[in-house]
Amino acid sequence: MARILNDLPRWIVITVWLIANLAYFVVTYFRFLQIDYDYTNLILGPALPWARASAACLNLNCMLILLPVCRNLLSAIRGSFQRCCNRNIRRQLDKHITFHRYIAYMICIHTAIHLGAHIFNVERYREAYNSRDAANRELLAKLSSYRDNPSVGTTYLNFIDSANSDAVKEALKTLSGVSGVVITLILIVMVSSATELIRRSYFEIFWFTHHLFIIFFIGVIVHGFQGIVRRQSNVAEHNPQQCMNSSRTWGTPGGCTNPQFVGLEPNAWKWVLGPLVIYFIERVVRFWRSTQKVVISKVVHHPSKVYELQMKKKGFKMGPGQYIFLHCPSISSLEWHPFTLTSAPEDDFFSVHIRRAGDWTDALAKACYVDEGEFQSSRKMPRLAVDGPFGTATEDIFWYEVDVFVAGGIGVTPFASILRHIWHKHKESQADMKLRKVYFYWVCPDTNSFEWINDLLKNFDEQMAEDGHSEFLSYFIYLTRGWDKNQAQNIILHEHEDVDPVTGLAQKTHYGRPNWDKIFQDLSKNHPSTSIGVFFCGPGALSMTLHKMCNKHSNVGGTKFFYNKENF
Repeated sequence: MARILNDLPRWIVITVWLIANLAYFVVTYFRFLQIDYDYTNLILGPALPWARASAACLNLNCMLILLPVCRNLLSAIRGSFQRCCNRNIRRQLDKHITFHRYIAYMICIHTAIHLGAHIFNVERYREAYNSRDAANRELLAKLSSYRDNPSVGTTYLNFIDSANSDAVKEALKTLSGVSGVVITLILIVMVSSATELIRRSYFEIFWFTHHLFIIFFIGVIVHGFQGIVRRQSNVAEHNPQQCMNSSRTWGTPGGCTNPQFVGLEPNAWKWVLGPLVIYFIERVVRFWRSTQKVVISKVVHHPSKVYELQMKKKGFKMGPGQYIFLHCPSISSLEWHPFTLTSAPEDDFFSVHIRRAGDWTDALAKACYVDEGEFQSSRKMPRLAVDGPFGTATEDIFWYEVDVFVAGGIGVTPFASILRHIWHKHKESQADMKLRKVYFYWVCPDTNSFEWINDLLKNFDEQMAEDGHSEFLSYFIYLTRGWDKNQAQNIILHEHEDVDPVTGLAQKTHYGRPNWDKIFQDLSKNHPSTSIGVFFCGPGALSMTLHKMCNKHSNVGGTKFFYNKENF
């Protein structure tokens, strides 16, 4: 039951995609074993169907690869699915980056097959002039000698025109060869620079190299224009199965007519044109947004290298936990960086909390005079461009009776917006709101890095106490490290005080890692026969643990845990 709730929709999507790849590969493979490819297959052997089948699957996956990264398209789909579709279907949109990676891996696999097959093909083209196949040596030499000659009715089959040619040099003289090398190298660079280490530590490298996709798609489109791989066009007049053994009489009275060959029609552009148009529209929308005026209304310097930018923009509407991309032309004319919104939809501004953890974030802090201590005039602030907001899984927080929010380290940022929004809704429409209880778990190595979230939780403590709803939100902070012997002694001495000695909050800090198995058991016990939405933002290892816990503790007719992970 649990796997049906959390995993079945994803498995269905992946299975359909894999079946489509396999079916298209098999169908294309056998299509290139038909009679009009008999002579081409005689020269190239079994490598031709492998090359063409993998090329067909490359077209399919190149068509799909751009769609998961069209953020505006996904946000529009999510909005249209809000009322009409089951939440399990909508949750698949939150895995768009995962699907994007899967498609990229499939492109790599088919590229390897296609490249390997064509390496054999080029060598077989050269060897056809003096084949090791004694039975067909004369026929292969004759087929290879054909050139475009209207007077005798022949067209070429072998693009290499001499037995003494160098196969590699001949391949690199063709558009197919040059474009193939270029797109293969670009693919290697893009995939290698998309590893987590590069993305986390050198985001600019990832960003710049990933935009080589423009050249990649140009190469894919033009790759087949020259028509190097050819098929027979006059099978009705020259049946290979009947004429193959009488090649000496071809073109003579009483003999078979000469075979004629044509290059394969390029069709990659037919597959990728639609997604490229969609992506072009996506970029136009982003550019239009980037031209809209953004006013920095306030800059707040928080402890531990964190600063807050409060901004205003005409027509800007956000949802809880959404994210935006920020661009500062004075720092870089090309770079855009994603940040989770920490303000609530009810605020008259939108804000992000940024930690100074790199050249770009540090340069933005200096441009906004963060270290000055006082807010400068808005006229002195740098020009910013904002793209977004974009939707995430947290738009479904009100679809459950109980919400469990889990943040790992910096993953706490989206929950600042979410908690604010939930509290506003709770105060405005308690009777109409399906959501009855919220649990917030924050696992962090050092609370000092995010002291601003402590202020938010303190504010919640005060408001819940004033309104008599102290049971609505329960939060649990787990400090995994970051204390020394003296701090430990201080914690023990103040253990019985009303507020936590580390955070100053009403609910005490826990030390060490949470026992998720016990936590989920307690949630099941406290909320029987309840749909519980589990929302997570943080590192992948903890995500896997929570996903397993949701599956393990969901049961038929009882508590059901729906796992949702933040992705951007």
